[in-house]
Amino acid sequence: MSEQPRRMQVLQAIVEDYVSSREPVGSKALVDRHQLGVSSATVRNDMAALEEEGLIVAPHTSSGRIPTDKGYRIFVDQISEVKPLSAAEKRAVQSLLDANGDFNEMMARTVRLLAQLTNQVAVLQYPHADSSTIRHIEFVFLAPRRALVVVILSTGQVDQRAFGLEVEANETSLTVLKQQFLRYLDGLTPVQAAEGLRLALAEVPAEDRDLALAFAVQLDQMFAARREDRIIMAGTANLARSTGDFPFSIGPILEALEEQVVLLRLLTEMEQDVRGLSVRIGSENTGSLSEASVVAAGYGSGAKLGVVGPTRMDYPGTMTAVRAIARYLSRILSQ
Repeated sequence: MSEQPRRMQVLQAIVEDYVSSREPVGSKALVDRHQLGVSSATVRNDMAALEEEGLIVAPHTSSGRIPTDKGYRIFVDQISEVKPLSAAEKRAVQSLLDANGDFNEMMARTVRLLAQLTNQVAVLQYPHADSSTIRHIEFVFLAPRRALVVVILSTGQVDQRAFGLEVEANETSLTVLKQQFLRYLDGLTPVQAAEGLRLALAEVPAEDRDLALAFAVQLDQMFAARREDRIIMAGTANLARSTGDFPFSIGPILEALEEQVVLLRLLTEMEQDVRGLSVRIGSENTGSLSEASVVAAGYGSGAKLGVVGPTRMDYPGTMTAVRAIARYLSRILSQ
């Protein structure tokens, strides 16, 4: 084996060992644990060359080496084939995502499952609903002064919201009101719904205006949530267990997770490679995420899901899980 392929093999071994143990890796350990087919002296020379190229570094006074952001990048780029999930993982994904429940519950299950599979923070951007249209709405009494609004979209997604009423109403008035709103909202996208609500309210008799306004406010807030990009996440506790992987503090990363605009911008900017994945490592991210890695994939009609974690990450396993979940979700949403 020539020098360069062997050095890439040594780099791969260092990444794998360091990700597994969190301990700097020495030449003797590499020779003992990996079938490199060369002596410790040759491995030491390869490590010196890798260090000179900026792919590995000695932390403090340790005799071992750890990968740099550049080293992780070379390692990730060498992954030519993303392995499929195991049979057990496939069954778990299928059963969980096929479970009954509304759209929001399914998205919440998805992000929790991704966090469990990767042991990282999972983030999921809600799909853009520009192409979804309003197919039906329903107003339901839950109690004398409490009602439920239900919106069904052309994609089959169902949104619902319960709220308190400050005015008296009866079933008949709710039925008439529902028909009035539906006349102006049927077939519109959430983006167009504000104008439909305005037109519907303009034709409501004065005596029913307060009741109509109460329902219009709830509908507008539901449509606004669909008009805005938003993110849900799970597994923040996984990040808290990785504090040793961050030289300074996980505080800035936690703040970035809370400020969804930072994540939304990052996910939007990330372009997928030929494997259907986007991977940003450490310093490739700017600002508060410069000590973290992000692995993401697109699903549906342009939205993205992924994970955020330390640069000392199981990249092959994480890439497998992210791509698999994105594909499962795309398939479900297209049905």
